[in-house]
Amino acid sequence: MARTRTPVVSGWFTEDAPDGGGFRLLGTRCSACTAVFFPREDAYCRNPHCPGGGDLAEVPLSARGRVWSYTDGRYRPPAPYVSDPAGPWEPYTLVAVELEAEGMVVLGQAAPGVTVADLAVGMEVEVVAGVLNEDAGTTWTTWWFTPVGGAA
Repeated sequence: MARTRTPVVSGWFTEDAPDGGGFRLLGTRCSACTAVFFPREDAYCRNPHCPGGGDLAEVPLSARGRVWSYTDGRYRPPAPYVSDPAGPWEPYTLVAVELEAEGMVVLGQAAPGVTVADLAVGMEVEVVAGVLNEDAGTTWTTWWFTPVGGAA
């Protein structure tokens, strides 16, 4: 039986951006002040300097950015994080990335195999499709960051 690919958070990313750009995070842009938001905002413009709060339209965000900061997670997070408590714990790498066009910083995990030793502040990375978890019927998808050109 084939698993259904399901985003961990609906509406935060797409595996087929409307501009033909492949996997992209999705934000929203205010038509009045052009502020961009991620996570997306669908109710009102969060910019306190917005001249009137325009319509919010979904926009694919930059596919690339630069490492702003990074660290590793060396402990098993508590529930609702999904993991097998009987299984061995493997550290993961968190990356804060300043997106190229938007100038905003987005947090995400590095792709498997990318460690803190592979990263440096200012390094160019790209957002790629990732898998958070799989069960009998579902592949739960998310986003990862990886150095441009693959892991170092």
